[in-house]
Amino acid sequence: MIPTIDLAAWRSGDAGVGPAVDAALQQAGFLLVTGHGVDEALRTDVRDAARAFFALPAEVKARYAVRIGGRGWLAPGVEANGNVEGVDTPPDLKESFAVGPATPTGDPKVDDVWFLPNVWPPEVPELERAVGRYVAAMTTVSRELLELCADALGLRRETLTALAGHPTWTFNINRYPPLTEVGPPEPGQFRIGSHTDFGTVTVLDREPGAGGLQVDIEGIGWTDAPYDRSAFTVNIGDLLEHWTGMRWRSGRHRVLPPQPESPDEELISLVFFFELDHDALVTPLAPPIGRRADLAPVVSAPFLRERLDAISVG
Repeated sequence: MIPTIDLAAWRSGDAGVGPAVDAALQQAGFLLVTGHGVDEALRTDVRDAARAFFALPAEVKARYAVRIGGRGWLAPGVEANGNVEGVDTPPDLKESFAVGPATPTGDPKVDDVWFLPNVWPPEVPELERAVGRYVAAMTTVSRELLELCADALGLRRETLTALAGHPTWTFNINRYPPLTEVGPPEPGQFRIGSHTDFGTVTVLDREPGAGGLQVDIEGIGWTDAPYDRSAFTVNIGDLLEHWTGMRWRSGRHRVLPPQPESPDEELISLVFFFELDHDALVTPLAPPIGRRADLAPVVSAPFLRERLDAISVG
């Protein structure tokens, strides 16, 4: 269902890794990934800094408030991921801090959407340092995962990274408040509603909990995602699903609301959404690798923008 993939074994030439990746991404769109080389202390540093930011008074955090797609604080109530599935859902029970690539193109029309300046609250100076190291590591891991994906399909390893010379990406630090803070959820309300991600690969470092991650696995349904402290949880998004000609399944998932039996549970997730160049033309793979021959090429930026707009509240 959701296997553990060792990147170190793949690097060493283990021939079984590619087929395991292919099978898992067809059924669930999810993997656990070890052998990534990212120090656990780095993840701890980001969480510690994030908790210091989220603990600031609301009026201080409001100085850095943005809407979806912006750089800064995403307050509770601005996002409803379930809406992307065409269902009107209550806002997600979370708050986030978002950053993106500090590599503008020089074209204001592009940069004002995809390469906005990051915002670093002076109240928590350690946040910029920790996040800067973390996103550098995540970029490296994401590129390697795209090479692994190409290899799993029997393609040249650089096939997809060739479209990511100047990629867009977003790093969200999600805080899921406890039940004692948010109160009973509304009907149909989740910490994050049911959805698929939008880009290529998502690299998630999460904390386990009663109100944690669930994955929709083909033929099985909603299942609690397996957890390994040493592993990243990785899923593919809509753009990579399209690129594979629907061979692979964009990983549908949700984060449960806070549970009555764990009223004080607070979780912090580190979520790195990797994409492609904003103007990358993604041409779906034809059969026999792809599953469909009727899919049109798409350009990365408008493909992503449509989905981001769908989850914005207000």
